[in-house]
Amino acid sequence: MPTHLMNTARKLKVAVIGVGHLGKEHARIYASLPNVELVAICDRDKSREEKAKELGTEFVTDFRKLIGKVDAVSVVVPTAYHYEVAKPFMEAGTHALIEKPLTLKLNEADELISIAKQKKLVMQVGHIERHNAGLQKIEKVARNIRFLEIHRLSAFTDRVKDCGVVLDMMIHDIDIVMQLVKSEIIYMDSVGINVLTPHEDIANVRIRFKNGAVADLTASRLTPDKQRKIRIFQEDAYISLDYQAQTAQIFKKGILGITSEKLDIQKGEPLKAELESFAQTVLSGKTDNKVDVQARDALEIALQIVEDIKTNHAKALHG
Repeated sequence: MPTHLMNTARKLKVAVIGVGHLGKEHARIYASLPNVELVAICDRDKSREEKAKELGTEFVTDFRKLIGKVDAVSVVVPTAYHYEVAKPFMEAGTHALIEKPLTLKLNEADELISIAKQKKLVMQVGHIERHNAGLQKIEKVARNIRFLEIHRLSAFTDRVKDCGVVLDMMIHDIDIVMQLVKSEIIYMDSVGINVLTPHEDIANVRIRFKNGAVADLTASRLTPDKQRKIRIFQEDAYISLDYQAQTAQIFKKGILGITSEKLDIQKGEPLKAELESFAQTVLSGKTDNKVDVQARDALEIALQIVEDIKTNHAKALHG
């Protein structure tokens, strides 16, 4: 689990840029952390000033007014604006937690990473599942993985309009698979269709790795029942994890047959753990090499999947 904030005299001055569905949660959690001062929240929608009043902080509609006034920011605006918002803050020496995906373009992600390294900033990307207590538990028992199956399904919402289900949802699982398998990708087969938006609303990819492992990922925003599950098959065991419930079970083959065990998981709020980790890293002053390059790699793979889906769809249309 992430290290909790230590008692220090100095409070980290933080602002949240974008207080929609997820940004409101960032603001709520920062306001509750003992070593963090929520200096302001920012949103172009003036009706969201109520959230600032509720949390006892300043409200602004122009994020530029906060540059140079805070130690760190959470960038929780739509993905298309991540680069535009994060860059001036980081150029001014502000640490940044940027919601996933990092950007919509790889060159923009590379530029933000370059700025962070040059200025020795913490740049963390909001891959919240890394802080899921269930995943952290199974990471300790998963080894020699041969096959992974992940389903991330939810009902449709028009909250995300600038990208498809791969960049919105599947990117979490791409990040997790790369973290678990730790091997080079040698082949991907991707399919997807758009139903309610101009982007893919359901997608599936099968990924083959150099070490022989195979991962099958499905993401959908067209399913009435929410599901967040990963199944791992390895040489000596089968592991099942429900991200949402933070419950996991491991099945092992032994002399007396197959045994099952429920893993003991200390459930928590992943977003709180993520923001605590970010704040603690900044406050520690040990910011060298705290740039989330793994998120950039997940973005590169996700963008390739999106491109493959488009190519395969075009081939199907034209025979």
